[in-house]
Amino acid sequence: MRTSTHNIYLDEARKWGDAEYMTDGLVLTDSIAHSLLLTGPVRLNFIVMGLCKKGEANYSVDTCQHKVKAGDLMFISEGHILDAYEPSSNYECHYIMVSTEFYHSFVMNVKNVSSLLLFSMNNPVVPLTPHEVQVYTNYYLTIRRKMADTRHHFRTNLVKALLLAMFYDMSNVIWRVGRNDIKNRKRKRADALFTQFIGLLEDNFRMERRVSWYAEQMGITAKYLSEMVKEVSKRTPNEWIDSYVLLEIRVMLKNTTKSIKEIANAVNFPNQSFFGKFFKEHMGMSPTEFRKS
Repeated sequence: MRTSTHNIYLDEARKWGDAEYMTDGLVLTDSIAHSLLLTGPVRLNFIVMGLCKKGEANYSVDTCQHKVKAGDLMFISEGHILDAYEPSSNYECHYIMVSTEFYHSFVMNVKNVSSLLLFSMNNPVVPLTPHEVQVYTNYYLTIRRKMADTRHHFRTNLVKALLLAMFYDMSNVIWRVGRNDIKNRKRKRADALFTQFIGLLEDNFRMERRVSWYAEQMGITAKYLSEMVKEVSKRTPNEWIDSYVLLEIRVMLKNTTKSIKEIANAVNFPNQSFFGKFFKEHMGMSPTEFRKS
């Protein structure tokens, strides 16, 4: 049995069971229960959302134990370590696995990008109502059918539109659970700081990209902020800042007629050359090439 942590990417996940997949970052499958890749600790390099339809499974995420049973919705964010995975013999689960990049490509509002992440960290397993189970199942089956229809000229756009609609529908679960949470429950220091950081980031990322600035607003050192953010999310503050900036740039490139220079100014880059270098370093192509793609 493997004891060292193994990184798993979507290219591997798409081989599990009866998977439908899109090469740009999406896999849907019902059958991962007995994957040989899950016989030891694995770091997931994608987001996982799954609805347990039958049976149950025990597992740990970053050493915290969880159990999912029929009617439960599970979340695991990118970068976290899944281990001690023990499904029952009759376990069935509708899994949607998506790369963070693909997730950002259909969620067009930066506030929505963080809401699922924050919710999943505090509510890794959520019991759904019968109606919510049916809503998730309907979306899952419809998206699978559309993914399988490779002759559809607008297949990718259609699937992204369905995923976005599903996200908003399932956001009602976030609202319901959040409403019923005990408002005065104590939170871990790291969780509270991460939530505060994300809130500041959503409001200020267009004009401010220095980790030290965010730490100063929070009354802590940049080193401490980096440690707490990494502990909670497995990503550094710089990675979060870049993620928000890149999402905003991509949205403007695809959905506005603003010039490259205007977009660079909107996200506070000193010049167009530096803006282009930043974008190409992260996306592998220039802003102009991305707009044309």
